[in-house]
Amino acid sequence: MYVKDKKVGKVTHYYNHLGVGIVKLSGPLVNGDTIRVVGHGREFTQTVGSMQLEHQALEKAKKGQEIGLKVDQKVKECDVVYKVTS
Repeated sequence: MYVKDKKVGKVTHYYNHLGVGIVKLSGPLVNGDTIRVVGHGREFTQTVGSMQLEHQALEKAKKGQEIGLKVDQKVKECDVVYKVTS
């Protein structure tokens, strides 16, 4: 993790067949944000491109929501999601 990165959530589930992680948010997230996913000895960075809440597409997600997030790589329960800041 980089010093300026801000924790915005934690993975609670992963749907392998969809490539979607369920993330409980501890901070806001917006389509286009760059995130870093860290856990289980690995990490990757991606741009947020698709989020859903109750099967409805979201542009912005708020703290406290549990969202579906399309991810570029497999994630695991308890992986931490950070918003990358420059």
